[in-house]
Amino acid sequence: MGSTRVLIADDDESILWVLEKLLTEKGLEVIAAKDGTEAAKILSSGVQLALLDINMPGKDGLKLLTEARDSGSQASFIIMTAESTMKNTLEAMRLGAFDYITKPFDLGELEITIDKALENVRLKGRLSALTERLKEHLSGETVFVGKSKAVEEVFKKAGKVAAKDVTVLILGESGTGKELLARILHANSERAGGPFIAVNSAAVPKDLMESELFGFEKGAFTGAVEAKKGKFELADGGTLFLDEVGDTSPDLQARLLRAIQEKEFYRVGGKEPVKVDARIIAATNHDLEKAAAEKRFREDLLFRLNGITFTMPPLRDRKGDVPILAAHFLERFRNEFSSGMKSISPRSMEALEAYNWPGNVRELENIIRRAVLMSQSMTITPEDLGLPQSRQRRESLEDMITARIKPFIDKTDHRSKQELYDFIMPFMERPLIRLVLEKTRGNQVQAAEMLGINRNTLRKKIKELDIKLEKLKG
Repeated sequence: MGSTRVLIADDDESILWVLEKLLTEKGLEVIAAKDGTEAAKILSSGVQLALLDINMPGKDGLKLLTEARDSGSQASFIIMTAESTMKNTLEAMRLGAFDYITKPFDLGELEITIDKALENVRLKGRLSALTERLKEHLSGETVFVGKSKAVEEVFKKAGKVAAKDVTVLILGESGTGKELLARILHANSERAGGPFIAVNSAAVPKDLMESELFGFEKGAFTGAVEAKKGKFELADGGTLFLDEVGDTSPDLQARLLRAIQEKEFYRVGGKEPVKVDARIIAATNHDLEKAAAEKRFREDLLFRLNGITFTMPPLRDRKGDVPILAAHFLERFRNEFSSGMKSISPRSMEALEAYNWPGNVRELENIIRRAVLMSQSMTITPEDLGLPQSRQRRESLEDMITARIKPFIDKTDHRSKQELYDFIMPFMERPLIRLVLEKTRGNQVQAAEMLGINRNTLRKKIKELDIKLEKLKG
């Protein structure tokens, strides 16, 4: 305990003498100050415990306490005064004092208070160390893989927002990593030492969602044989992640709004309010602004949720990250399943990059997991991936076209200028567009949608390729 530094600040020398003797006998390193200005210098050099007189020359105890807290001091403070008033007591405790004692004080009681304050110092130290270790652990568990511009923008914003205790709304398709981002924000916040509680509004039956979020009292309904805490209560001191919040019912939205605004709620069947202090991070794959305009989602709840908004990019818009993600998942599952698998074949990687990923990163993760488990060789082949039939059909079509074009290319002299691209492409486009127009009976709007091109582009192609619409109608 000799490394614990204690400051005593009082303009009464007899008080200084008594307290210095008491604390020195406890094995503490004691530093005394006779006025607030001197005490401020000592505080800035770092102490673990400070006993401050409320009235001193230079700066009073409350001023010192305020400045210390503003500078981020983690010391425990005991305020001393000869005049006990409710105003001073409330102000000292509001500013974060550990305790408030009135002169003349009983040395036995003061010693008990000092011992409690020192224990508080030790607990703070342990909590700080635990929080750092937890942050290190969580940072390993919460890794967002990718180097694309879209992911970089998410990283930058997350770095600015994580430590700020604000409500966050994360938008994006299923499988884009909304919960992962929520965990990253939690792991890098002041609440990292607290719980991270997730609840998926779409996965819980609507009639059970209220008790899932807010808990219930014993006897609240048939089967409630004992009281149970809800997700809000379990998240106290940490983060509550409301996944797919757009799927909540209107009645539940009203309760959510009140709980977030007032930081309190009633359990189902409860009569006493339960207070909570939790950071709210919500996520949805719905357009909440549209839902609010159509009265399917409360506008006031939307305003409350979107303090800061993130939009997660779909994997099809960050195709450059596919090889990085695939390698990441391969390494993870290779270790998890103790597999000797070494790599993903070039053809398999081409197939992964060409695929459109409707299920986003989650789909890629599942495909690599299955491939590692099912592959019979040291390398993942296209067959191991088991990509949907649309991809296989595309490969078959590519093989067929290759077989048709190859003999023509083989006969072409590579030393002469041929302009093969401009020569061959119309022969590829004309049958494609003509067949689609036949299928839609000449309906250009439907044809453009099938082809995935703009209607004006289709009109231009019809003219350039000299496709006769009259023959395709009817």
